Amino acid sequence: MSKGQKIGAEVAMSAGEMALPSADALAASPGAETGLIELCRRGDGQAFARLVALHERMVFNLALRLLGDPEEAKDLSQDVFLQVYRMLGRFEGRSSLKTWIYRIVVNQCRNRQRWWRRRKRDRTSPLETLTAVDEAKLSDAERHDGPYEHMRRTEQARRVQEALAGLSFEHRAILLLREVECLSCEDVATTLGLPEGTVKSRLARAREALRRRLLPMLGERELGS
Repeated sequence: MSKGQKIGAEVAMSAGEMALPSADALAASPGAETGLIELCRRGDGQAFARLVALHERMVFNLALRLLGDPEEAKDLSQDVFLQVYRMLGRFEGRSSLKTWIYRIVVNQCRNRQRWWRRRKRDRTSPLETLTAVDEAKLSDAERHDGPYEHMRRTEQARRVQEALAGLSFEHRAILLLREVECLSCEDVATTLGLPEGTVKSRLARAREALRRRLLPMLGERELGS
């Protein structure tokens, strides 16, 4: 396994520790997605509620990881689906609906962070703070892994989240989309509006930036250098 793959595994594990489950997160087939979009365009409220249910977990989790603030992530998620509702008629199907929504989330998060910087406000919450749902999930893991493994994974996740928070927004976004959301480089390029070659070079730089931040915390041996 290469260093880049190991960094990706660290990021994915960390995000898994922080993920919040959805009541209904079912993947739609391409044909079902097309039909759902058409119903939404016709003003079918139940169809749009279904669309929200399919994607709400993804939207909230990505916003939470990019912003580091649960309340802001909830507020931004509402804005994202409002924008989806308003702009769905312009969706041309050149990418999947999920990739299109990813782009809206990233753009909204980027704009919100710029707004914070202009007002010199830091709205990032401590990343080691877990919700009740997170704690329950970790408790389940403890029953299987034992208390030592539970503590190790929790601490490791906290440190990876802390390292991610120290990266630039662009590096954090590209790592989360590629390593956590498992988008292909082509889909990441579509999401970020960049050439695929640029995505690959930025991804390499983002992995190296994260690796440099993790080395003092996790140690050279843990990252397999």
